[in-house]
Amino acid sequence: MKPVSRIAVATLLVAPVALAMATRTSLRAQAPAASSLETLHFHHVHLNSTDPKAAADYYLKPFAKSTSRTTVQGFEAVKTGNIYILFSKVATAPQNELTGPQTSVWHFGWNTPNSREYNANFRKMGLPIAQMWNGSDDDAKLVDLSGDVPMGPNGFPTQEQVLELRAKGAKIDPAVTAGGFGYLRGPDGVMIENAQSGQAERFNHVHMYHEHPMCATNWYAEHLGARRTARGAPPAPGEGCETKWYSPPTFPSFAKRGFVREPRGGATIDDISIGIVPWPGGGLASTRGRIYDHWAVSTADLDKTVARLKRENVKFLEEIKPWGTSRAAMIEGPDRIAIEIVEVK
Repeated sequence: MKPVSRIAVATLLVAPVALAMATRTSLRAQAPAASSLETLHFHHVHLNSTDPKAAADYYLKPFAKSTSRTTVQGFEAVKTGNIYILFSKVATAPQNELTGPQTSVWHFGWNTPNSREYNANFRKMGLPIAQMWNGSDDDAKLVDLSGDVPMGPNGFPTQEQVLELRAKGAKIDPAVTAGGFGYLRGPDGVMIENAQSGQAERFNHVHMYHEHPMCATNWYAEHLGARRTARGAPPAPGEGCETKWYSPPTFPSFAKRGFVREPRGGATIDDISIGIVPWPGGGLASTRGRIYDHWAVSTADLDKTVARLKRENVKFLEEIKPWGTSRAAMIEGPDRIAIEIVEVK
């Protein structure tokens, strides 16, 4: 497999670019405390596909315990727990991070009780794996799982630590080492995580890139009522949420030069995690029309939610319109993420 050259390349930059004034205004919009907002629920992830039916059928192979086929408001769909993955048909292959510009949606994924066992089953089924580099030197290799990379003294190793560990003869014993996380390359080039955690297979997260992770975390909390999660270092007293420091690149990484993992942000909507890693310098493309077109939350009163979001100066991409037998509107969040608001009575 060729190395994934586009993922996280921009995260190797270390000098953040200041946000435009309009973006600052949006991220700092005055909003009521999250606890006072009407309840919004995570509803679906919406993908573009040249063959929606085949794309939906795919998910029953790797995650058979937690997925079933259905349709939602006329869309081919997969149901997983209380969440849906919807598919729209497009005439040409939608761009992903290998074929077009990076968007704010990195991937989505499942928790699994044994990621190494799941990965072995994926291999038996002939499902393509998105491999990662275990270092950046000439002796580096592609691996399936994060558990195939020896950990450094503070977790994921830098290239310097990779060389030190290798010199010490650090080994991985798959029989006793947890698999950690790995990725499938699914239909239309979608990336799907297999992350070991807990005792049950379940869809549990969407992983995002944002120029300023803590600003984005605040936005999700202020406008969508998401619960902030303790990830990464908070700003120093008196400082804003804009990122001013980035950790050195570490491994495993899709980019052979390593992956910048800090500072992180994060929030949850229901029990779905919105994980956030940095994308220094900004410039992320709109999600619309690409592989991850948008994700969605639901509200019991669309008129009320739309009116509040407009008072908060949230940008609208689409006004209220029919959505099958229901209604929906579309907003834009940090770094051009499209978020649909669907009405579910």
